[in-house]
Amino acid sequence: MRCCFDTSEYTGTPDTAPCPQTLDVPAVVRGLDALYAAGRESEAQDYLERWQAKAREAGDWRAELSFTSELLGQYRRSMDAQKGLAAVDGALGLVKAHGLGRTVSGATVLLNAATTLGCFGRHAEALDVFRHVSRVYADTLDPADYRFAGLFNNMAQSFAAQGEAAEAERMLRAAAKIAEKLPRGGCELAVTLCSLAELYDAADPEDARIAEVLERAWEALDEPALPRDGYYAFMAAKCLPVFDRLGFFLYAAELKERIGDIRART
Repeated sequence: MRCCFDTSEYTGTPDTAPCPQTLDVPAVVRGLDALYAAGRESEAQDYLERWQAKAREAGDWRAELSFTSELLGQYRRSMDAQKGLAAVDGALGLVKAHGLGRTVSGATVLLNAATTLGCFGRHAEALDVFRHVSRVYADTLDPADYRFAGLFNNMAQSFAAQGEAAEAERMLRAAAKIAEKLPRGGCELAVTLCSLAELYDAADPEDARIAEVLERAWEALDEPALPRDGYYAFMAAKCLPVFDRLGFFLYAAELKERIGDIRART
């Protein structure tokens, strides 16, 4: 797989022609969410791959793109680089072929693809795609839109991997400011702050800011008004290993218990 991202190829007119057949994408995604909420992640990949194949056979490219985008996240979870990078090719090809490169929906798929490139070590290429997404979002979204937080968080990981710690910190702090103002932003804020703690730890394990941001992350996760549901469990699971690795064992133990309780209820 070779990703050579040329922004000029992603400026076409969005395809509005109806597909010959359409699948019920929301119903499929609800089924996927149920698997994740129940902790049955090992079944999610086969589930999505089956629906992706059905969409391709039906000629429903919109459904195929949705399932491919979901698979990008799944391949990151399973760390399947071969399938993940192939899915990046597939996602970019569909976005380009159907003129979605300058739309918010298309840019969000590209964001997912860039995050997958970064996950499998292709950080320079990922940053090219992230920058395109940033331009599309800047042209179409309110600066406080939640999607910027996701962009900045994932972009920060590639900057950090490229040795650009200052730029990574700038991205994470920008993401934190957005998350603080979201109705259910506590989970997003906690994940961002955990990433910031890891960034500080990589430079200096004695940095006093590590404890500061992890305490803030815990306060965000411990907010009483925050629903303890499947989404909470999913996001808390991202924070748990950071608390554990950086010595905040009581917080890690409490998160492990909360995640277990949530999954037992679903």
